Amino acid sequence: MSMVIVGALRERAPGETRVSIVPEVADKLIAAGVRVLIERGAGIAAQFPDALYKQSDWADSAAEILSTADVLLTVAPLTVEQIGQLKPGAVVIGFMQAHSRHAEVKALRDRKITSFAVEFIPRISRAQSMDALSSQAAIAGYKAVLLAANSLSKFMPMLTTAAGTIRPSQALVIGAGVAGLQAIATARRLGAVVEAYDVRSATKEQVKSLGAKFVETGVSADGVGGYARELTAEERAKQQDALDARIAVADAVITTASVPGRKAPVIVTRAAVERMKAGAVIVDIAAEQGGNCELTKAGETVLHNGVKIIGPINLPGQLAYNASEMYARNLLNFLRPAIGKEGQLAIDWDDEVFRDACLTHAGAIKHKATEGSLT
Repeated sequence: MSMVIVGALRERAPGETRVSIVPEVADKLIAAGVRVLIERGAGIAAQFPDALYKQSDWADSAAEILSTADVLLTVAPLTVEQIGQLKPGAVVIGFMQAHSRHAEVKALRDRKITSFAVEFIPRISRAQSMDALSSQAAIAGYKAVLLAANSLSKFMPMLTTAAGTIRPSQALVIGAGVAGLQAIATARRLGAVVEAYDVRSATKEQVKSLGAKFVETGVSADGVGGYARELTAEERAKQQDALDARIAVADAVITTASVPGRKAPVIVTRAAVERMKAGAVIVDIAAEQGGNCELTKAGETVLHNGVKIIGPINLPGQLAYNASEMYARNLLNFLRPAIGKEGQLAIDWDDEVFRDACLTHAGAIKHKATEGSLT
């Protein structure tokens, strides 16, 4: 049997700077017995020039990668056109955004491509090293606080100067998942006084361990798989009353709440923004999912009554070097168990990691929720 070819494209989605294979990971794949084929220039935007891929083979076009690779590692979802160019029987691993890209999912199914969505990798202990959602969310939480600090017209830390004492900024982090916890830690490092809230009661101790105060609202929404469930109308109203009071006094609000495969919940209303101080800043990490703030516009900064509402797109891409390192390692850790001793591909369909992460295989949509949304 011929050697398995693992390929990586130069990403073409607008604003995407990450790369799915970094030199370190390329070398480890090659050591495992596979051939690595990279499109020229794939890593340049992430500060990985071609010269660093010392053992990899090169392709001069995306078409060559698509038609040659047995396994294609991607960051952004492939387009319908790219899917049409894939080698028959190919395996694709990456972000799929299956809830919103129905045409692409159907194309993967109809071409009988085996696709794995990193969003679907189960959140179990054994799969932590494969958890791309978490690795990229950590970057987003860190970067969001830096954006807030850069947009404030005041210091984050307390300063004692000859001109008097400068009071520290008040930061509020909404959502205490991976992104939220990293935002809390970063805001604390910058010297802000930090409060945080999450509907999942289990996060309270995590928030407190990072030196932040947990906002009590009397609402808990612990869900399945480490995610929050969607709140009822009554729960949302109760939550809103408690949060609005804390939003009103915050200098910086970082919102990170999301429900996988659904529009982000609106937590910061127009009325809440209008109670905030002039010069306050909201950074809405959920902007691409519709936003946690009613006034958020993805990719834009909105000024409303003196409050800046920042709706960043692809925050991990703003730290492309480390984001690519972490993401490529996630993909390596996912793929490596499927690489046999002689470099052959052997997917264990009894393994819950592969089974749960599978989106399409053998002409069928294997992810039940996605299949249901397409019928």
